[in-house]
Formats: sequence, structure tokens, C-alpha cells
Amino acid sequence: MIAQGRNEIDRLLADSLKGLAERRPVEKITIKEITDKAGVIRPTFYNHFQDKFELIEWIIATDLLEPIQPLLKIGMISEAMVLLFTNIERDKGFYTRVTKMEGPVTFHDIAQKCVKKMLLAIIEEQMTGKQTKHKWLTPNVIAAYYAQSMCFAAEEWINQGMTVPPQEMAEAYQYIISRSMVDVIKEL
Repeated sequence: MIAQGRNEIDRLLADSLKGLAERRPVEKITIKEITDKAGVIRPTFYNHFQDKFELIEWIIATDLLEPIQPLLKIGMISEAMVLLFTNIERDKGFYTRVTKMEGPVTFHDIAQKCVKKMLLAIIEEQMTGKQTKHKWLTPNVIAAYYAQSMCFAAEEWINQGMTVPPQEMAEAYQYIISRSMVDVIKEL
């Protein structure tokens, strides 16, 4: 094998896991299977990731969150969500399987951690020198709240079979996060 860069190996391992997960539950996939399919030796995996859960975290961060981050930074939430849902739909088989992952580590845990980290960075950058209106509403609390919201919307959409197009799903998400619960109930 020709020497490859870190990102190339990460991508090979990610694509390998995605391919395997389309056919089998993630918790049953071994590191050896991932490395065999990627065409690398097992120690290579551990030079890049601690375990397959860290690889899933890398996939979420790289494939889903990095592309939407610039849009979120400039307030284009609806466009960011269209892109997020479109990218999830592109790897439908993988995300359908990975959301069903059982055990001590779940997709929900991994996704929420990744989304919260991304949102916290955006919030902290935009809050420089500002105070929150309410002392309890720290950047950490705000990031956690919206991470839960985004993850819930994405997971529900995946678990319902992604039957609603990404554009419509993004519109529904934008609708619900921009209104109070009272307003949403009144408008039903």
C-alpha cells in the first residue's frame, strides 16, 4: 500500500464501516472487519481511532457537521438543516442502522456530543463580550438544548424511514424551533 495521509486513512475506515453497517448491526461489526474491508492492517485503525464509536463520531463530525457549520455561523439555519438532512439521506443505510445501535454507547449519545461541541464553539464565538439575559442560560446550556433539538429531529426522521424530503423536514424543524410551544399548539 502506498503511504497515505491521515485524512485518507480516516476516510477509508469510515467508508468501510458505512459499507459494513448497511448490511449488519453496528455492534456486531469488528475492527478486523473494518480494516479488512478498508485494506489496512488492524494496528492502523488504532493509530487513528480508539474504537468504532470514535470512528462514528468522526463520521458525524466530518460528513454531517463540518458542512453545515459555516451556514449556522451566519444564521442560515434552514439551509444548514436541508444540507444536514440531505447528507444523512445520502448515507441512508448507514444512518438507519447506526441509530438502532444498542449497548453502552448509542448513536444518540455520540451525535448529541458532536452537535453540542459544534454549537458550543459557535455560541462562544458569537457571545464574546456579551452577557446572557438569564444567568442560567450559559453557552453550555444553550448548546445542549439545541443539540438535543437537532438530534431529536434527525433521529426521528431517520427512524420514521426518511419519508419526508430533506427540504420539508428542514422547514418543519425551522417552524418548531422558531415558535413557542403555545404557538405551535394553537397553529395545529
